[in-house]
Amino acid sequence: MDKDEGQSNANIIMVTDGPAIPNPRERRLINAWSIALTGAVLSLLLLCYMGPSSYREALLFLPDGILLTFKLTALAICCAVPLGLLTGLGRISRNRCINLIASTYVEVIRGIPLLVQVFYIYFALSQFLRIQGVPAAVIAVSVCYGAYMGEVFRAGILAIPKGQTEAARSLGFNRFQTMFYVVLPQAWRTILPPVGNECIAMLKDTALVSVIGMPDMMQRARSFASQSYAYFEAYTVVALVYLIITLLLSKIVSVIEARLNYYDRRK
Repeated sequence: MDKDEGQSNANIIMVTDGPAIPNPRERRLINAWSIALTGAVLSLLLLCYMGPSSYREALLFLPDGILLTFKLTALAICCAVPLGLLTGLGRISRNRCINLIASTYVEVIRGIPLLVQVFYIYFALSQFLRIQGVPAAVIAVSVCYGAYMGEVFRAGILAIPKGQTEAARSLGFNRFQTMFYVVLPQAWRTILPPVGNECIAMLKDTALVSVIGMPDMMQRARSFASQSYAYFEAYTVVALVYLIITLLLSKIVSVIEARLNYYDRRK
């Protein structure tokens, strides 16, 4: 394949409620990410060790909720990413039936708030099929973010020059081989930042499952606040913990992106 044709000038611009992924080429010690992380960690430490004891008690009340939050997020990612890939492929499919199904799924799910989907799956569907808390939460988050990731995959695939596809087909690759051996490996470098952003946003949105009684971080903070009446302390601590986790995850995504683009930077 021609070297120039392997380069895509297309970019994906995704606006989500996740944190900004740090620029992998950023080498300054002091930047927005480091200031935010340092401020969050120092604030949490100072409040817990120099502030009222309720801050420390609130932090000690959260570990079980943190583990459940990560469990829900990991399970949802394992379901949402493949679902997003299938949706993205469906959106660009030449088969009108598959394209219509994928497009309808995206339009419907993106038009319904995640909180409503959680309530619908856990409460409304219970009239026909009883779904426990963890499966209901994972299904709701996965179905919601699968639609958003479908658009990310679609945009990333379309960003690859058509010359790559034509070159692969001229070498005897069928459509499946062209997509999975030629197009997707190149598209992944473009897709990774927005997909990583969606995964981090997914972690934050797992706080919504507290409304169905799931003892995640938010529910644990709410339980502590209702017992101690230390609402300000409990929600300040949980906000700082969420901030620290999302900042660290955004840095991990940035490092992975930098490794994927390693050879491009050496050109």
